[in-house]
This record gives sequence, C-alpha cells and structure tokens, in this order.
Amino acid sequence: MPLSTAFTTMFGVRHPIALAPMGGSAGGELAAAVSRGGGLGLLGAGGGDPDWLARELPIVAGAGKPWGVGFQTWAAGTAAIEQALEHGPTAVMFSFGDPSPYTERVREAGAAVIIQVTDLDEAGQAVDLGADVIVAQGTESGGHGARRGRSTLPFVPVVVDLAGEVPVLAAGGIADGRGVAAVLALGAAGAVIGTRFQATAEALVDPSTARALVDGRGQDTERSRVLDIVRGSRWPSKYTARTLGHPYLDRWRGREGELAADPAADRLAYRADVASGAVPPLPVWAGEGVDLVTGLPPAAELVTALASGADRALARAGRG
Repeated sequence: MPLSTAFTTMFGVRHPIALAPMGGSAGGELAAAVSRGGGLGLLGAGGGDPDWLARELPIVAGAGKPWGVGFQTWAAGTAAIEQALEHGPTAVMFSFGDPSPYTERVREAGAAVIIQVTDLDEAGQAVDLGADVIVAQGTESGGHGARRGRSTLPFVPVVVDLAGEVPVLAAGGIADGRGVAAVLALGAAGAVIGTRFQATAEALVDPSTARALVDGRGQDTERSRVLDIVRGSRWPSKYTARTLGHPYLDRWRGREGELAADPAADRLAYRADVASGAVPPLPVWAGEGVDLVTGLPPAAELVTALASGADRALARAGRG
C-alpha cells in the first residue's frame, strides 16, 4: 500500500520521497526517473547556469510527471528562475540563502514553494514567507549544510512543531526505507534523499565518484570549508560541505582560518594537483548514510525499494 501523506497528496505522487536537487549531479534524467518511479524529482540547478538548464530542463519536463527544480539561493538570480518557470515545474525549491525575492514570482507561475532550512531562524522565515513545504536538513547530509546546524533526529520534530500545518520533509542521512520510516515517525511528511540517488544509473557523476560512493563509509565523511576555499568557491562561510576524505582536508584540518586568510597559493597547488591527477577533479559529496550505498540501481527502482522498505519498517514498528 502506498504511504499517503500531506506531501504525496499535495503533489499527486505515489511515495513520500523527493530527490535532493544536488547541484549538477541531479540532472534531467535522474529527476525524471525519480518522478516516473512515484517520487518528486527535483532538478539540481545550483546557481542556475543557463546552458545547463537549457539542456536539462526539457528532459525532466518531458517526463509527464510532477517535477521540480532546486536552486542554491545565494547564487541564483531572477533570470535562472524565470528560465525554469518557462518549463512549468510543479515546485521550486530554495536552499541556502534568503528566498524572499523569488517566492511570490514562483507562486504567480503556479508552482509550489519549497524552502530548505538548516536552523530555526531559517525555519521561522520559511513559515513567514508562506512556504508550501519546508525541508528540515540535518547535518548528516552530504554536500553543503549548516556549519552550526543540528542532527536530523532532534531537528526534524522541532521544525514540524514550528511549521504547524505546513508539511515538513526531512533531509540528512536518509538512505534506505528504514530512514524514511523514521522521519515519518518524527512527524515529517516525507524524505529528501541525496547521496543514495547520486549513486544511481542516471546521476550525472563521474564513474570514479560513483565507485567512491559505493566503497565509502560514513566515518570517512567530514564537514569542512577547506575544499570550498582551495577551489575558489564563493559558498557563504555559514555553510560547510560534507565530503568523503580528501588530501587537502588532511593538509588543512583545523587551519581553515589560516587558509581563508591567504588562500591564493594553495589554490594554485590544488589546481596543479587536479591537473596532474593527484586529487580528483571534484570533491565527493557524501552524507553519513553512504554506508547504505551498495550499488548503482536505476533511480525509479530505488524509489520503489525505498518506499517498500519504509512500509515494512513501519509495519514492524506496529504503525503500518
């Protein structure tokens, strides 16, 4: 039996599962596959590169299922959001920054507003802005999240209580059906899943990244600003990134302030190491649930497996 929640009812999807809009790797094929599988596929638009959007938006929009697009709010602009809205998304998700300049335009276009939050101040703002859905992101998540955030287990129910009637999705460390069941028990209306979907047949990742995710362990992940600094990334300092281990993390661990004060020399060294193959071209973004990544299935099959696993877990707990 499908797990019906306020989220599945709102979007007309079969399962309470959404694809995390991972910048670059959650392309049109992956988002479309998640939507075809009965979840909500969210295209990872990042800062909104127009050429990337022009290539990927038609793919997910052509799937004929509910879908959405997610932006890194601090990096996106009006032009990118307008480009996405031209394709008729069901939802637009904003993460990491102030979404207030864009929410009314999204509503005017007939799309739902999803706002990801990493602390209670952001959650309060999301409520005040009239978010249709709020995503509570715990620090176990892969990729970027709050430097001083909270773990998924204690954070989600607090956001659920704050949000009132607004559906809340949980994100961070969820990689199988048991995790989905757990956040439903916390009061969430569904789960946003990233790392597990990054290791699927349709994800836009290098094969070496996919292999690293299958081989990775949660204890190997680390949250830091080091790789943003040496890569010359403009990410705001309040958001650090969780990745698998990396030589530059070992080199600069505990010395982020020193690196940020004079990053130029090591940026040159980093580029030289990338060019020589000494370090991978991109960090391997991975959450603490990476232990549960054991293969590279088609994303639609993974949606079904996650939903079935959640149903079984809830039944075992006497809740299904």
